[in-house]
Amino acid sequence: MRRNLLREKLNANQPTVGTHLLSTWPTLVELVGQSRQYDYIEFTAEYAPFDLHDLDNLGRAFELAGVGGMIKIEQTQYTHQAMRAIGSGFQSVLFADIRDVGDARAAVDAVRAETLAQAGSRGVGRLGVGMRRDVGMIQEVGKPSYVEALNDIVIAIMVEKKSCLDDLEAILSVPGLDMVQFGPSDYSMSIGKPGQGDDPEVRAAERKTIETALRLGLHPRVELQDPTHAGRYLEMGVKHFCIGWDVGILAKWWDANGRAMRQILDKGVAEAAPAGQARLY
Repeated sequence: MRRNLLREKLNANQPTVGTHLLSTWPTLVELVGQSRQYDYIEFTAEYAPFDLHDLDNLGRAFELAGVGGMIKIEQTQYTHQAMRAIGSGFQSVLFADIRDVGDARAAVDAVRAETLAQAGSRGVGRLGVGMRRDVGMIQEVGKPSYVEALNDIVIAIMVEKKSCLDDLEAILSVPGLDMVQFGPSDYSMSIGKPGQGDDPEVRAAERKTIETALRLGLHPRVELQDPTHAGRYLEMGVKHFCIGWDVGILAKWWDANGRAMRQILDKGVAEAAPAGQARLY
């Protein structure tokens, strides 16, 4: 079975850096890997169109690029998408929309093997034997190494609903969880303050999430658009960051450079036009 690079980093208590892709083009995974700056890539499937062939191709690209693969899954797809993503080669799963203890248990169940509890087990789940990429299709089907690999899958959850924060300690105490991420946009909307991610109530909820996770031995993760904003999180003890989205990077580049090109053209046409001649646009 393939090494789980993110699990190894967490076990060694080392910091990690990830980035996000909504595109399923495997070449982008290769480009990220070529930078040698990232431990894993989150495929944000919650927002992206994809099919099962895309998951297989991304799994191949992760291996080629030497990075781990995480998939973000919306609540209605926990079991099916987690199973197929893991089978394709993803080794960590981020579960969105956690609202209560039952949701957290469902996330763990969607990742772990359905087997008797054993010493060192990180939870008993619902996954059975599958002939997929993660086991070489037939090479390690149903073997102990498969169960061990499922035990090593990194399980992350989003804290982004008011009900989740209200019962946070019980939810984060569910056995098998590894990483925790606060979602200010969803949380602000859930408390009737949409778009107010910097509201003091939202900031306090974020701090509570980070402090509770650390106290319970979990790894808080923070998403950033700009690495220069990491300082206050480092002071709180955060070691895990996921930076940048492909769609955001492209949108900003197109906006800034398109505007700059227009300004150059406008200036050039105005200077080149004879005095008094009307512009054509």
